[in-house]
Amino acid sequence: MATYIMLVSFTDQGIKTVKGSPERFTDFQKLAEKAGVTVKSVYYTQGRYDLVTTVEGSDDAVMSTLLKVGSLGNVRTETLRGYSLEEFKKVLGKMP
Repeated sequence: MATYIMLVSFTDQGIKTVKGSPERFTDFQKLAEKAGVTVKSVYYTQGRYDLVTTVEGSDDAVMSTLLKVGSLGNVRTETLRGYSLEEFKKVLGKMP
């Protein structure tokens, strides 16, 4: 499974209803599970992003199904593909 790091920011709508954020995250977990994505961690943060979550999915196409989250209007997301140290060593090993 591939690891992805999701950086999440509240929209104006999302911050107005921030008290409902934990319940919305539970709904996100259910959506992710239906798509075959496993939520590994979530942290509410201070600074540029309001949440950081790590998830595992089989590929980029599966992860793209989670675009539904942004369409609801409470958050904006930026998703990064993450590599463990061992995975990155394999990537480097394929370099000419």
